[in-house]
Amino acid sequence: MRFKVASRLETINEYYFSKKLKEIAELNAAGKNIVNLGIGSPDLPPSVPAIEKLVETARLPTSHAYQGYVGIPALRQAMADFYQKHYEVVLNPVNEILPLLGSKEGIMHVCMTYLEAGDEALLPNPGYPTYRAAVTLAGAKCVDYDLSETNGWLPDLDVLDKRDLSKVKLMWVNYPHMPTGAQAPKSFFEELIAFAKQHNILIINDNPYSFILNEHPLSILSVDGAKDVALELNSLSKSHNMAGWRVGMLSGKAEYLSDVLRFKSNMDSGMFLPVQVAAIEALKADKAWYLDLNNEYRCRQQTVFELLRLLGCTFDERQTGMFVWAKIPPQYATGFDLSDEILYGANVFITPGGIFGSRGDGYIRVSLCAKESVFVEAIERVKTFKDHKILQTN
Repeated sequence: MRFKVASRLETINEYYFSKKLKEIAELNAAGKNIVNLGIGSPDLPPSVPAIEKLVETARLPTSHAYQGYVGIPALRQAMADFYQKHYEVVLNPVNEILPLLGSKEGIMHVCMTYLEAGDEALLPNPGYPTYRAAVTLAGAKCVDYDLSETNGWLPDLDVLDKRDLSKVKLMWVNYPHMPTGAQAPKSFFEELIAFAKQHNILIINDNPYSFILNEHPLSILSVDGAKDVALELNSLSKSHNMAGWRVGMLSGKAEYLSDVLRFKSNMDSGMFLPVQVAAIEALKADKAWYLDLNNEYRCRQQTVFELLRLLGCTFDERQTGMFVWAKIPPQYATGFDLSDEILYGANVFITPGGIFGSRGDGYIRVSLCAKESVFVEAIERVKTFKDHKILQTN
């Protein structure tokens, strides 16, 4: 017997990395031993104090009950202190911060809270595929806005201003940007807030990468008047190596967070108490924590640059985040072609840029979430593959 799935899933495919990981598992089972440079899952541990606090709290018999939907007050205060210290943004911990089970959950919650059939949402191309899935599942229409290397991977607000935006309710932005690593200056956020007020659009900035290879973390909420038309998602996944812990936050105006809570409270329960207590400890990290983390990523980034030069790619050495975004050489039609050639020829997986939208077709993305020795191994495999190709050609 086979039951028909709901119509909302008709245009939603299985997440690309979910499918690719299955393929890589099959290749490994066949003895290929694939070097996977695709997924941004931090391989480094959280801080020692955070882990110790998790273990200590988990041993308490009172730590295992259901928790409140808005997190414990101490966690919200720690998140507010974090925003004050690093972004110079003042948030009321009582009602301007909503802890989440990871920021990916927040993307869905925001879409389900504000979007319905007949609404439109502006999405970056290239951009994180989950925005498109969440908007579609909420019943709204996805409207791409193109990003380009020539414009620093920032949206052209003048071009957008000339479009019919009457049905647009939300606009997703993501700076520092994934997958390109581009940053947005505060002046752009100021223009974006003015644009949102002019067109009555709610802006959501997805901001999980602001501490990776970036010396100047920036929040859209630091712009005067931003809380009137903007929300911000953030996460401890990348900044504190806690991806599997599922700790995120949504920040902004109390009324908006109250709206989102109406949906969230019907979809999940509160975060495990020991994780909340450990997250408080992680958020106390001093400057040395981030310096050590970024020194490691910087060394890895330089080795990835070597790999990309070997592949004939070009790239911006100033990009931030835990990936390197690179333009493919002209002999390849798309990043999928280069990715497949390297996967099946050198047993190295690199993400094709096209999975992030049509504007990413001419690019690839390499994750920095692997030990230095893994990147060195990838370089050696690609060299061997290229040498073999040359011999075959001759």
